[in-house]
Amino acid sequence: MTAPLSLCVYCGSRDGADPTYAEAAEALGTAIADHGWRLVYGAGDVGLMGRVARKAQAGGAETFGVIPTHLLQREVGKRDLTSFIVTETMHERKKVMFMNADAVAVLPGGAGSLDELFEVLTWRQLGLHAKPIFLLNTNGYWSKLTDLIEHVVASGFAGDDILGFFKTVDTVEELTEALEAI
Repeated sequence: MTAPLSLCVYCGSRDGADPTYAEAAEALGTAIADHGWRLVYGAGDVGLMGRVARKAQAGGAETFGVIPTHLLQREVGKRDLTSFIVTETMHERKKVMFMNADAVAVLPGGAGSLDELFEVLTWRQLGLHAKPIFLLNTNGYWSKLTDLIEHVVASGFAGDDILGFFKTVDTVEELTEALEAI
């Protein structure tokens, strides 16, 4: 028997202005539990990340949270997770999260989510991993980013292979289907 899928979720520590972002985060947490997958995330109990975690927990999913010391108060470290790891730095946090995941899903978020996405995308481009990366494009949130990446390719700063290193999906249902296929 193989281990259940471990999904690393990068997302906002805020809810964002559009209520559909929160709805999608909660739907993803529920889907993780319904499929018997494990959530790997930033261990916060605020914003979209808290919503994903609470729904995953409510459904009985394993939760693996990683948070650096300096964010314990700001992100309200969620200590009731299956695994709760405190790191010294953000770099360690990202490494531990990624190393404990089979795939990555990026929900709407800010600079931190972008940082996490571009780090794993760069690692993929450099051949350091082959894990699937998904952008959950709730209400077109990531459309301008994908346009920018296409512009980077068209401008000659990346090969068009980078466009195949991530997949954009519009709904949690599409994301779930894609994850089931890996």
